[in-house]
Amino acid sequence: MPDANNPSAAPNPHLAQYQARGLKGRILSGVQPTGNLHLGNYLGAIRNFARLQSDYECLYCVVDMHAITVWQEPKDVIPQTREIAAAFLAAGVDGTKNAIFNQSAVPEHAQLAWIFNCVARLGWMNRMTQFKEKAGKDRENASLGLYAYPALMAADILIYKATHVPVGEDQKQHLELTRDIAVKFNNDFNVPDFFPVTEPLIFGAATRVMSLRDGTKKMSKSDPSDFSRINLTDDADAIAQKIRRAKTDPHPMPETLEDAEKRPDADNLLGIYAALADRGKADVIAEFAGKQFSEFKSALTDLAVTKLGPVGAEMQRLMKDPGHVDSVLKAGAEKARALAAPILADVYKTVGFLRP
Repeated sequence: MPDANNPSAAPNPHLAQYQARGLKGRILSGVQPTGNLHLGNYLGAIRNFARLQSDYECLYCVVDMHAITVWQEPKDVIPQTREIAAAFLAAGVDGTKNAIFNQSAVPEHAQLAWIFNCVARLGWMNRMTQFKEKAGKDRENASLGLYAYPALMAADILIYKATHVPVGEDQKQHLELTRDIAVKFNNDFNVPDFFPVTEPLIFGAATRVMSLRDGTKKMSKSDPSDFSRINLTDDADAIAQKIRRAKTDPHPMPETLEDAEKRPDADNLLGIYAALADRGKADVIAEFAGKQFSEFKSALTDLAVTKLGPVGAEMQRLMKDPGHVDSVLKAGAEKARALAAPILADVYKTVGFLRP
């Protein structure tokens, strides 16, 4: 298997068709519609979606089927799906150039997932740490969907033969499973290179944004404290209040990277500033070294309002026009199905299914 950290270690035969068009490959990525879309989602994923679209053929998915692996109020799923789509558009993703769609509108995802359920091994699933984290102590009451959803994630990617997937550190294990499933399918059915061994795209500063109330915990939609996160729909006053109340320590600003790494709350705020400013963390530390947190927080507030304000305002505008958002999702689903259907037909033929 090619080394994920050294994609040039082996040629990828799936890339030639994109390179001929001046592109680097095809991307699939998605976000769950579970409410409270926040700064971590933006810096870790959504902002990068817009930046990738000039170099890759992109499919961006609202993964509503993944969302229901844990209980969701049905009345909330549709507006939250529109909110994610609005965030993609507000961040600069071109819905006419790329496919923006909700997962359940493309049934080929679920159809391929079943085949992958039969390819993946129980031992592989048992090693998935996110199931253990999400199921908690009461695993016997967790849904089968929560246990098996890494196979659906593999299907999300491979139904389009995506060559690259932007992932955070916490999703690397699932991408490794996707690669394992691709290789096993190709080997089991003697179809070399049918599915690509998808490569990860892992970005730099603040790919893992932590809670504003606890720098050792990831910023989360599900945290009961709204002050733990900056929501993308927060206005300038809310952003300022949350940054002002963000947890720090009694010392002045760190003076070195090594010092910052020992102080998780300070390190988190520095990483957020660096990511919003598109600067290296060491550069930001040098600018604020030894200064008081109040001065740094004031600068961070100004930066966050400048960068996030237009995104939040555009999201609010789009969410007041659900008909437009739905039309983008419908067109995206049609594009996605046009790509997925022939690949699924080849898979069905490969595994021996009769297609009358």
